[in-house]
Amino acid sequence: MSRKWFGTDGVRGRVGDSVIHPEWVLKLGWAAGHVLTAGATERPRVVIGKDTRLSGYLLESALESGLASAGVDVLLVGPLPTPAIAYLTRTLRADAGIVISASHNPYQDNGIKFFSGDGYKLPDAQEEAIEAWMDRPMLVCDSEQLGKARRVEDAAGRYVEFCKTTFPANLDLRGLHLVVDCAHGANYKVGPMVFRELGAQLTLLGVEPNGININAGVGSTCPESLQEQVRSTQADLGIAFDGDGDRLILVDGQGALLDGDELIWLLARDMQQQGILSGVVGTVMSNLALEQGLADLGVPFVRSAVGDRYVLEAMQQHAFPLGGESSGHIITPANTTGDAILAALRVLAIMRKSGKSLKALREGYQPYPQVLIGVRLADARHFLDHPAAQERVAAAEQELADKGRLLVRPSGTEPLLRVMVEAVSADLAAR
Repeated sequence: MSRKWFGTDGVRGRVGDSVIHPEWVLKLGWAAGHVLTAGATERPRVVIGKDTRLSGYLLESALESGLASAGVDVLLVGPLPTPAIAYLTRTLRADAGIVISASHNPYQDNGIKFFSGDGYKLPDAQEEAIEAWMDRPMLVCDSEQLGKARRVEDAAGRYVEFCKTTFPANLDLRGLHLVVDCAHGANYKVGPMVFRELGAQLTLLGVEPNGININAGVGSTCPESLQEQVRSTQADLGIAFDGDGDRLILVDGQGALLDGDELIWLLARDMQQQGILSGVVGTVMSNLALEQGLADLGVPFVRSAVGDRYVLEAMQQHAFPLGGESSGHIITPANTTGDAILAALRVLAIMRKSGKSLKALREGYQPYPQVLIGVRLADARHFLDHPAAQERVAAAEQELADKGRLLVRPSGTEPLLRVMVEAVSADLAAR
C-alpha cells in the first residue's frame, strides 16, 4: 500500500498549505491517537518535541488537542533535537514520540515525524494505519476519557547527561577550542551545554533563534560562516548542525569541510581498530571513496535507499553497528536515529585518544568529485516515468561509462528532483 501523505521522514510542507495546516494536524493527532489506543490496556502517552520555528507553537497545540481528543496523554518537552525525542520516548516509557520540524528547510516549512515507543522511526504499517484513520470522521471520545498534557521540565538536562555518558569517562575536551554552529535550531541550547560541560572552549554561531532565522545562512547546509570563523579564531575544529539536530558537518582547523561520508569513514576506522565493527551501511548517494576506503580496511559495506530510516533498516537487517548519509545523518550504536551531537563526540574522542588533529586524522581519504543539484518540480515523483527523461538519463550514463555514475531521484521531503553525478574529475561531473 502506497502512503498518501508520509514521505521518507514523516509529513512535511509549507505552513498553511495542504497538510501543514492546524486543522489537518489536529486530525493527524487524533488519527495517531486512535492507532495508539487500539488494543491498549492503559492510557497511551506521547512525547512531543519541536525545533525553533515560529509555527511550532501552532502545530504543537493542534497535535496536543488531537491526541487528547482520542484519549492520549501528552508530554511536552519544548525545543529539542530530533534524536533527543527518540531518546526521551524510550526512557520515559512513552508509547510514541512526535517531532515538529522541517529539518534543514527554511522557516516557512514545517513537518511532523513519529517515533515508536522504542525510539525508532514509525514502521510503514503504522503510518498507513494513521492515514487510514484520516479518512474517517473525527469524533471526540467521552469527556472522562480525554487525555491531558504536562510539561517535562528537565527534558533538556536528561538529554545532555545522556550525551555526556557516551564520551569516554577518562577523557575530556579541555584545551580544545570548538566553533559550534547550531543553525538557530533545536540544538541551540543543549549542543553548547554538552561540549562546555566536557571542558571545551566555545565560540558559538546560530544560537539566537527568533522563530524565522532557522537555517538562514548558518548550519550544516550553509557552512561558509563556520569555516571563516574557524580560520579567523584559529580554532581546533568547527561543528555544524542542521535545524533539528540530526545532521553533522565538521570543519578541520584549516577550514576544510568533512561531510557525512568522511565522518563515517573516520568512525569506521576507529571501530574496526577496536574490533567492534561488523560492517557499515551507506546510501546510493554515498561517495565511492567511502566504499573503497572501507574495502581497504576489510569492512563490509552495503547501500540503502536515501533516508536514515532506510539506513537503520539495513543496519538491523545486516547487524551492522554504524551507518549514515553524505548529508551528515550518522547512526551510531548509542541511539536509534541520526544524532549529530553523539557523532561529534565520537570524532572528538578519537582526536583525544590519538592526540591527532582532525586534519591529520582525515589523511588517506580522497572523495570523488560530486555535483548535486535540486530541480524544483511539482511532479518530481513521476519524472522518471517520462520516456524523454529516461532517454536523457541513459545518454548521460553512457557518457559517464566507467568514469563515474549518475543518480536521479525525487526528494522524499520536498517537491524536488535530485540529480547527483560522481566522476573521476570535477569537470566531467559538472558537465
